[in-house]
Amino acid sequence: MRYLRFIHNGKPVLGVRTETGVHIVGERDLESLLADGIDLASFGHGAVRFGEEVVVPEDAYLTLMQRPTKVICVGLNYSEHIDESPYDRPDYPTLFPRFNSSLTAHGKPIVVPRISDSLDYEGEMAVVLKSGGRHISREDALNCVAGYSVFNEASVREYQFKSPQWTVGKNFDDTGAFGPELVTPDELPAGGKGLLLETKVNGEVVQSASTDTMIFDVATLISTISEAITLEAGDVIVSGTPSGVGFGMDPKRYLKHGDIVEVSIEGIGTLRNKVVDELK
Repeated sequence: MRYLRFIHNGKPVLGVRTETGVHIVGERDLESLLADGIDLASFGHGAVRFGEEVVVPEDAYLTLMQRPTKVICVGLNYSEHIDESPYDRPDYPTLFPRFNSSLTAHGKPIVVPRISDSLDYEGEMAVVLKSGGRHISREDALNCVAGYSVFNEASVREYQFKSPQWTVGKNFDDTGAFGPELVTPDELPAGGKGLLLETKVNGEVVQSASTDTMIFDVATLISTISEAITLEAGDVIVSGTPSGVGFGMDPKRYLKHGDIVEVSIEGIGTLRNKVVDELK
């Protein structure tokens, strides 16, 4: 099943995409469905049979999840990306939070803040949980996954490196693009492995890697995070970016007003956003 959120007749609704079109599920959001323990793979079949079929305009998409319970991001999770960074290969996942106020939707702008010109793209695979807990074994970890999506974890490098903690540079408003769809695990390889992830800026491929090359795979991330943090239905883990970010180029290539950024993951979809300057 492939879920998306969008505006229809002036209201936010949840839909399921099939080969024939998008069918409206209703006005509930993914967060409430997951909190109630509803299995998304089976729930969507009812919408296909009975839901109204509609066309979704490009500008009607909403952030896949408006208020995830937690968004936990992973840094330095591809070896070649580490090579272009000022860091050594980690032996433990590099984790930091993203806040809901930083999220934006497919088709909506990613905003260059007025106080910096160092906004950088980071194409990543997002993992949405349907259950959680503490001390989840690696063997059981994938049973917690509700689905996978696409994320552009755009970072304001100047502020990321102002201190040893990355949180500020990773949380400017309207920099974390999320969507357009959530794909349930039955449609993908276990753990989202072996999928081609590519980022394009103005049509040029700047990042290209297989999710097989993550240092810490999805099961390991879920298990490791749960050693310290109680994971919950509706949590999102953003699993890291491959090499090719603008910070690693010489000269550095940061996003500017008018750029179009597309992050594509095989079998999941393409997240597309225009870059705009923050209004003065």
